Amino acid sequence: MSATRSPKVSERVAPKAADPQPPKKKKHDEDDGPDFATLFRAWVESHRASLLDSLRRLGKQPIGSFFTCMVMAVALSLPMGLSLLLNNVERLGGSWQRAAQISLYLQLDASPQQGEALREQIKGMPGVADAEYVGRDQALEEFQQQSGLGEALRELPENPLPGVVLVTPNEVDKPTLEALRQKLSELPKVQQAQLDLVWVERLAAILKLGDRFVFGLTVLLVSALLLVIGNTIRLHIENRRTEIEVIKLVGGTDSYVRRPFLYMGALYGFGAGLLSWGVLAFGLNWLNDAVVGLAGLYGSDFALAGVPVADGLSLLLGAVLLGYIGAWIAVARHLRELAPK
Repeated sequence: MSATRSPKVSERVAPKAADPQPPKKKKHDEDDGPDFATLFRAWVESHRASLLDSLRRLGKQPIGSFFTCMVMAVALSLPMGLSLLLNNVERLGGSWQRAAQISLYLQLDASPQQGEALREQIKGMPGVADAEYVGRDQALEEFQQQSGLGEALRELPENPLPGVVLVTPNEVDKPTLEALRQKLSELPKVQQAQLDLVWVERLAAILKLGDRFVFGLTVLLVSALLLVIGNTIRLHIENRRTEIEVIKLVGGTDSYVRRPFLYMGALYGFGAGLLSWGVLAFGLNWLNDAVVGLAGLYGSDFALAGVPVADGLSLLLGAVLLGYIGAWIAVARHLRELAPK
C-alpha cells in the first residue's frame, strides 16, 4: 500500500517545487547605466565648458594674451617669411631651370628647317621643359651686339657661327642633366652639346644652403615657441593651483584637469597663427613696392607673390598644434605636483 501511494504524493508535490519565479526584467532595466548618447552629451558639454572657461580667462587679460600671441607670431613669421622669399627669388628672371640650359651647337651645314625640326623633336622628349632654336644669322647678330666687334665681323667672308638649340630641363639635378646632355649629343646634326655643370653645382649649393638655413631657423624658433607657450601655461597652472588641488581632492581626473589648459594652448596658437598670417601678408606687400620699382629699372615686371591660401592654412594649423603640444608638455610636467596635500 505504501509503495503505491508514494508516486502519487511525489506527483502532487513536484509541480509546486519546480514552479519557476518570473524574471524581474523591470528591475534589471532600472539598474542599467546611462546609454551612449547620454555619455556623449556629457563629454561634449565638458569640452564646451572647458573651451568657454579658457576663452573667459584669456578675455580677462587681453593685453597679456595679445602680446603672448604676438611673440609666438614673430617666431612663426621668420621661417615662413624666408621660405616665401626663397620661392619668390626662384621666380626671378624666369626660372632657375634656364640657368642650367644645355646648348646644342649644330653642324654648319644644318639648314634652318632641320634646326626647327630638331627643336620640335627635343621639345617632346622626357625631362625637357622647353627648347628654342637660334639660327646662324640671329646668332651672329646677337654676337655683334654683345661683343662690340660688329665692324670686324662684317669683314668675314661668311658666317662662322653655327645654329644653336637651347634646351631648358625640367629639373636642376647634375646626374639627370648629364644623362640628358649625353642623350642630346647623339642626335643627328648635333656637333657639340655643352652644359655649364659648374654653375649647376653652384646653384644647387645655393638652394641647399637656403633650405638648410630655413630648416635650422625653423627648429630653433619652434623650440623657442614651445618654451614660450609652456611658460605661459605654467603661470596659469600656478594661479589655479588651489582650485586644481580641490578638484583632484573630490575625485577629478587628470584629463579633466588638463583639458582647459590644452584649449588655452590651442587658442594661443590660433591667435598667433592669425597674427603671423597678417604680418606676412603686410610685410610682403610692403616690400613689393620697392621690388616692383627696382625690377622696373631693369625692364622687368617681376613682383612678389603674396601668401598662398594653402600656406596660410598650413601655418594656422601648425600654430594650433604647437600651442596644443606646448600646453600638453607643460601640464604633464606639473601634473604630478598638483596632487592634494
